[in-house]
Amino acid sequence: MEDFTTLTTDVLVIGAGGAGLRAAIEAAASGARVDIVCKSLLGKAHTVMAEGGIAAALGNVDSEDNWQVHFQDTMRGGQMINNWRMAQLHAQESPDRVYELETYGALFDRTPDGRVMQRAFGAHTYKRLCHVGDRTGLEMIRSLQDRVVQLGITVHMEWTLTRLLKEGERVVGAFGYNRVDGSFVAFRAKAVILATGGWGRIYKVTSNSWEGTGDGVGMGFEAGAEVLDPEMVQFHPTGMVWPPGVRGILVTEAVRGEGGYLKNSENKRFMLEYDPKKKELSSRDVVARSIYKEVEAGRGTPHGGAWLDVTHLGAETIKKKLPSMYEQFLRLADIDITKASMEVAPTIHYAMGGLRVEPETGETTLPGLFAAGEVAAGLHGSNRLGGNSLSDLLVFGRRAGGAAGAYARNIRLGRLDERLINQEQQTLLLPFSGEGTENPYLLQQALQQAMQDGAGLARDEKGLKGCLNTVLELRQRAARIHAPGSRRYNPGWHTARDLRFMLTIAECIVRAAIERRESRGAHWRLDYLEKDPALGKVNFIAYSDAGTVKLKQRPVPQMPPELAGLFDDAASPGALKSSSTAAPEAKRIPA
Repeated sequence: MEDFTTLTTDVLVIGAGGAGLRAAIEAAASGARVDIVCKSLLGKAHTVMAEGGIAAALGNVDSEDNWQVHFQDTMRGGQMINNWRMAQLHAQESPDRVYELETYGALFDRTPDGRVMQRAFGAHTYKRLCHVGDRTGLEMIRSLQDRVVQLGITVHMEWTLTRLLKEGERVVGAFGYNRVDGSFVAFRAKAVILATGGWGRIYKVTSNSWEGTGDGVGMGFEAGAEVLDPEMVQFHPTGMVWPPGVRGILVTEAVRGEGGYLKNSENKRFMLEYDPKKKELSSRDVVARSIYKEVEAGRGTPHGGAWLDVTHLGAETIKKKLPSMYEQFLRLADIDITKASMEVAPTIHYAMGGLRVEPETGETTLPGLFAAGEVAAGLHGSNRLGGNSLSDLLVFGRRAGGAAGAYARNIRLGRLDERLINQEQQTLLLPFSGEGTENPYLLQQALQQAMQDGAGLARDEKGLKGCLNTVLELRQRAARIHAPGSRRYNPGWHTARDLRFMLTIAECIVRAAIERRESRGAHWRLDYLEKDPALGKVNFIAYSDAGTVKLKQRPVPQMPPELAGLFDDAASPGALKSSSTAAPEAKRIPA
């Protein structure tokens, strides 16, 4: 076994996006010593891609909005397989988290009388998204990281953790390496919080940056945690299409929220036919499928998408409300969106699936392991509403951080198992042995193409089973990866370990997608176009059985009568209204 550095802390936070930073702040507030580890640099997290706004029922623009309506919208958007308690807590606590962000220095756009401005977004009943132009995620990260620096929390940048370390069933630390020089490091911690984001890089066309390889879910799965709803992968309706080098880069939903029109090659606003009521602001699954259908019918744009037009808004409004989109298209595609339409198509954007967590605390099915943000599942069900991701990060990042801090106060440090460390070192160093012949980049590209083709926006049994066979073949080939060179600045070596996580998660996605023989939310089966009432009552869970991916079903948690009544036929959105948008003191209701 090679030498490794051992660092000790109370709470180890893996990931420095919105969820990880907010969790670290809360854990530190509880008196815990906190260390953050991030794969890239502080400030470069996928949170910055959530540009449109933070969903919170402040009622500043539409005074009728309240947490009950937000709760209803979230549950309906997720096709009712969400964890209702997570949706309730999220809707109740989001307003306070937005105002709290202001105390960290966040600057939101304002109404004429000085309140936080809110804009319309897809499938939200009211104007609900608090925003900073179309750079909201960036402002959130800036504010949270400034607070982390102010608190003196230690941040380890460009480190990749690859294995959770356990003592019995309890997670007591993590092991990995420094991405610069390849040196090994082990963290000893009383509690570990995973906040590593999603797995968009499993697909060929994605808005996710290179970090989004599902490390947290992969580590949790290998350690024995359960993965909930893996088949639910969100295709954002509007990603860039052309030129090829920018394909998949996000075109924020704020473009449609500010009044943009989707048009086909015949210059018709096709969403008037697919959803006459909500039009371009229908839910993301509906809009993405509508674009797909237009392309399949021969009414697509030259590069296989749709036109997104904002020219009718006027140049002044576009540059004020959508400055990032104006610059993005001008710089990357040489298009002035004040004069010409954007060409867009669906792109993999978000994973509704992830580690199963307890709603109140974010604790996974493993003691000592917590999760928050995109790495955790339950809140969004089968389809996430735009803007709910940023409030999700704040609400459940805070809850996970507070719970981990409390847990750490009452438990001793665990013992690191050198046998597990030795196993992980061998796994990490295997690509440097002389026996491997497989190129990690080529295997990654093959996986991305297989998932795009077989487990993409439109799915069927034949395509999914073919995709599964490819994934299983690639898993075998991945054992023979070769990465030439040293461990210093070696991206091929990094890709080799990423690929193991990606292949595991891909298998979870495809196996669950095969078993969910219906269409629900983001999961669209061309051979099962209708919802199956029986499958609307269960979540699929992937788990490890001696390293083999297995599936089981779990009943969707049953809502209490006072919340279920919101969905009666007689109850219109917001039928039960609160006198305040602030969250009441919520009694613990078991999920």
